[in-house]
Amino acid sequence: MMRVVIDTNCLIASIPTNGNYFWLYLAFRAKRFTWILSTDILAEYEEKLAEFYNPQTANIVLKILTTAPNVEFASPHFRLGLMVNDPDDNRSGDP
Repeated sequence: MMRVVIDTNCLIASIPTNGNYFWLYLAFRAKRFTWILSTDILAEYEEKLAEFYNPQTANIVLKILTTAPNVEFASPHFRLGLMVNDPDDNRSGDP
């Protein structure tokens, strides 16, 4: 099965049922891929979802992500520094 890390903007865009990116949620629900998460990524998801939608929506999405069977938690140990346009996307397990 394909393992993916989903950008926060993609997650935000996948929530509206009438949106162009709802297919991402449907593919996740159908277990077509494994969603890779870390504590850093979850923290960013929570912050941005609460900002864009509201804290209740953020809590619902995080509950789904932290209990779904096709989610894998990972702790990155290095930073590649490949994301020059958005350095926050260079996630690692190090501070």
